[in-house]
Amino acid sequence: MIRKFYNHYFSSDKQFARSVANIVGFTPSNLQIFKQAFSHKSASDPKLHTVTSNERLEYLGDSILSTIVAEYLFQKYPNSNEGFLTKMRSKIVKRKTLNRIADDMGIDVVLQDNNDTRLSDSMKGNALEALVGAIYLEKGFDKTKEIVVKKILRRHLNIQELEDNDDNYKSQLLEFCQKNGNDIDYRVIERFKMENRDRFKIAVYVNGKEIASGEDFNKKSAEQNASFKALKSLGIEV
Repeated sequence: MIRKFYNHYFSSDKQFARSVANIVGFTPSNLQIFKQAFSHKSASDPKLHTVTSNERLEYLGDSILSTIVAEYLFQKYPNSNEGFLTKMRSKIVKRKTLNRIADDMGIDVVLQDNNDTRLSDSMKGNALEALVGAIYLEKGFDKTKEIVVKKILRRHLNIQELEDNDDNYKSQLLEFCQKNGNDIDYRVIERFKMENRDRFKIAVYVNGKEIASGEDFNKKSAEQNASFKALKSLGIEV
């Protein structure tokens, strides 16, 4: 309690502590963990051997968030089958949804204040997962679940809209190809650096012919972008 009081009113990082408190609903005791949650690897010094970016926290938060969302959906939809629950969880924890939630929560503002680099959308969702990891380390699973459900799932998600919306373009393209007996393949055709980060260009091939390509900072998103363009190219309404 004393540490939280000090961080909120007297610490040299008190403004950061207050910004985090506005997002998660409490002032952190361990400010360093939360500062790490908002530190992207592009802003870290590669010469240092210590871990200063949010990648490890993102890894932890990803697993915790997925578990909390799975339980939340299990309780919310007692009569739904495993396939529906899996699809809904994927819609919630996918990068596009997390990026939007991070914007809504004001994570982008704190992230920009703590990194000397231009923000990409994926950095925001990554920071949200890292923040969940930091909350878990400070508060434990039960309190983290309470915060995620109250401050993220109930406040920033339109579950009905997610139910009705299908923007898994890769899944739609795979289904189309299976119905029509077409072979489909995704290939990384280029990998390059942008803003000190790996960026992937992936092409989608149908029956050995390149239909479209897409780029992003992770392969899954690049595949989705390529699939969206491929559906358009094939005249399929999306």
